[in-house]
Amino acid sequence: MSTVESPSTTRSPSTRPLTEIGADCAALARGAAILGTGGGGDPYIGRLLAEAAVREHGPVQVVQVEDLPADAVVLNVAMIGAPTVMVEKLPAGAQFAQAIRSLATHLGVTPTHVACIEVGGVNSTSPIVAAAELGLPLVDGDAMGRAFPEVQMVLPTLSGISATPMALADEKGNTAVFDTVDNRWAERLARTATVEMGCSAITAQYAMTGAQVQQSYVRGSLSLCVRLGETLVAARAANDDPVAAVAAVLGGSVVFEGKVADVERATVTGFARGTARIAGSGPDTGQEAVLRFQNEHLLVEVAESVRTTTPDLIVTLDAETGEPVTTEGLRFGARVRIVTAPADPRWHTPAGLELAGPRYFGYDTQAVRHDGTVSEGERA
Repeated sequence: MSTVESPSTTRSPSTRPLTEIGADCAALARGAAILGTGGGGDPYIGRLLAEAAVREHGPVQVVQVEDLPADAVVLNVAMIGAPTVMVEKLPAGAQFAQAIRSLATHLGVTPTHVACIEVGGVNSTSPIVAAAELGLPLVDGDAMGRAFPEVQMVLPTLSGISATPMALADEKGNTAVFDTVDNRWAERLARTATVEMGCSAITAQYAMTGAQVQQSYVRGSLSLCVRLGETLVAARAANDDPVAAVAAVLGGSVVFEGKVADVERATVTGFARGTARIAGSGPDTGQEAVLRFQNEHLLVEVAESVRTTTPDLIVTLDAETGEPVTTEGLRFGARVRIVTAPADPRWHTPAGLELAGPRYFGYDTQAVRHDGTVSEGERA
């Protein structure tokens, strides 16, 4: 994200839960880009869409997970596809509400709440667009606590909750609804359709009751996004280290500093896949870090040794400003610092690692936590 607030517009980071989203869109988008671990789509585009929706329809009310009625009808909305594509093919604001309407019609239900399937990047702000247009409250939570690249990679999958029926909507007005035998098949079929739709589309999925959301969601995700965004800006205004401030909020640490020496990136089967090499500077002079990503950063090696893997968070931030750098934003010569931080503990169970651990993505390594230790799910 390129917009930087001046010190006169900053405020102290809030630790209170959100009650509505209005003027918070900038801070929320910045924090979402951090939790997106390099993926989740362009946060600046998501911010502009959310701000436009709030201007047109008014602030969006926010409901805490614990306050959801057990019989609430909660529908998730998100972008699916390669984040690199969305930089040039902008989604239409109406797509988000259209995906929800399509799914609601198929299910024969009236939605009561909108929610985020992931807290990363544009998929934290796009539900604001849908909620504003539909006049529905937004749940302060998400199904991951970060961003992951595939449909089935959510905590509701661990709770036996189905991704389907799910709806897809593209910018041309096409819609489709899938009903699959399991969540992995939902990913396969939706990904194929997304490629035909131009490698990005909007999806509504994981229709849930309030009770199911309370069972399976990460709580307070949107509030955390706002806190992260405000913390970053406040640290800069106070001439503090914004990267260290962000790491502290995440409960993580800075593991490498350097300059991007090389990036290999390609859009393959609807994903942005690639590798970035970071030449060390400062305390890491003479060493090299390697980032490996599939939409999101999945593994970081330092000095040819695995330092951290998915499911824990691997975040690249601008070395000076602390602004989050997405995988599509990595450029030769950029100076970055790599922060690693803990994921929701449910991801470190054997089932969580089977769903989103490094071996699933083809890396022949144990899951390594943010602090360099082997995941307890590997030892179970």
